[in-house]
Amino acid sequence: MTRTVREATFDVLRRHGLTTIFANPGSTEVAFLTDLPDDLAFVLALHEGSVVGAATGFATALDRPALVNLHTTAGLGNAVGALATARVNRVPLVVLVGQQDRRHLASAPFLAGELEGLAGRYPVWVNTPARPQDVPGAVARAWHEARDGRGPALVIVPSDDWSAQADDGPVPAPAVLHRSTAVAPAAVEELAALVGGAASPALVVGADADHEAAWTALVRLAERLRCPVWQEPFAARAGFPQDHPQFAGHLPAGRARLRQALAGHDVVLVVGAPVFRQYPFEEGPFVAPGTAVALVTDDAEDAHHSPADLAVLASPAEVCRLLAARVPERPDAPLPVVSRAPAPPPPGAGEPLRAAHVMSALAARVPPETVVVEETPSSRPDLHRLLPARRPLGFLSAAMGGLGFALPAAIGVRMAAPERPVVAVVGDGSSLYGIQALWSAAHYGVGALFVVLANGRYAIMDRLAEQRGGKPPWPAFEEVSVSGLAQSFGCPARRVSDHPALLAALDEVVPTLSARTEPLVLEVVVEPDPTFVP
Repeated sequence: MTRTVREATFDVLRRHGLTTIFANPGSTEVAFLTDLPDDLAFVLALHEGSVVGAATGFATALDRPALVNLHTTAGLGNAVGALATARVNRVPLVVLVGQQDRRHLASAPFLAGELEGLAGRYPVWVNTPARPQDVPGAVARAWHEARDGRGPALVIVPSDDWSAQADDGPVPAPAVLHRSTAVAPAAVEELAALVGGAASPALVVGADADHEAAWTALVRLAERLRCPVWQEPFAARAGFPQDHPQFAGHLPAGRARLRQALAGHDVVLVVGAPVFRQYPFEEGPFVAPGTAVALVTDDAEDAHHSPADLAVLASPAEVCRLLAARVPERPDAPLPVVSRAPAPPPPGAGEPLRAAHVMSALAARVPPETVVVEETPSSRPDLHRLLPARRPLGFLSAAMGGLGFALPAAIGVRMAAPERPVVAVVGDGSSLYGIQALWSAAHYGVGALFVVLANGRYAIMDRLAEQRGGKPPWPAFEEVSVSGLAQSFGCPARRVSDHPALLAALDEVVPTLSARTEPLVLEVVVEPDPTFVP
């Protein structure tokens, strides 16, 4: 029996495990989505940013591409910021973008879009198939492009293509593609000579080392070198167990403090991170004169723009495994002295809650396997200091810096990994960029905990304006009730404003996180912190 392009594409989706479709539907996608086969699941989000955010969390937890469907110009345009986050977070997505019927595209009909350049260079691949019959092959190739390019791959499909007759020939893409993980021995030897010959080495780790094999190799390497291990600033994920005695904390985001943190080290080995991600511009070099910087990454872009003395483009886990076997142990080297931030004392009677009280309360209660999804810019330093990642995928954030990621990403992570507790820690201002995602959490029974730090303002922007010596022109928004908005989307929510109520709520909810099938928003009223140091 002759198959349609739609049926042939469904077979491609099944072959590559793309059986969950994250979408907000539009008319150009009706022909694709109506009467889906029972083995394909549809996940609705109420805004395209939430669609892509949830798919990003889903793909992150599964470590393979997820499937997104967007509606022509409006849908793709609304999703561009989230697609940029997926690219910078190095998350593979296959994105089907609807287009008007190709039979009258030449007449520029209503809903026709100029789609190929709309997302800029953030997609790793964009394709409009030349014929309807080329759609299944384009989708298959998009899976490989997304996986190997670690980002979103877009296929633009005119609405009439789905009902066209499919070709009977083979799909022009491999059913299975294996990538070599072999590392050039000469590269490892050169790296081992540099690191093994250091008098005072240091490690810097990043998001691309957030895998069990990489953590195991890095722990062995760090313990052989007896050196401190720093996390790069603004990483999407943790690259090392942050409760390890040699974990030194997060590097500063300014060059002067970065040089100070790495002072005294003659070799700095960066693994799975660029050299070096910064925030405010400062004059001067990244490291002091005399400090050599080596880089191990599987991201060619990071390798190409990093001012390293030696860069190795290969699997961080495999390179570090080989390196740990080659560098000599340093049994006489003193272990680094690492200072740990103490938990803040609880607020006294009548004293307000601060973000640090919330982070400390969470840290004392959440189990090690918890996935903490962060989007609280003004309180991020407190979270880093007080709520360490103790397992791979223990921390997830938006390396792009744009808001609207955490709520939908937490939903996607929990959908993909229902056995892991998921806690999103989000500022109230940040939550408003993706608040619609809470409907999806409630509708699909996603048992994540959303802790919203409510100070009724863009606190980080206030602090930045103050650092510029001026007064911010934007108002506070203290009248906004995030818990009220959550309830309007059908998501259970509570509001707490004092320390005993916070502890009581967490003591009740945290033990249920592994088995929960109902989300909860916990809106915690906090006093804005008076200072911010990125």
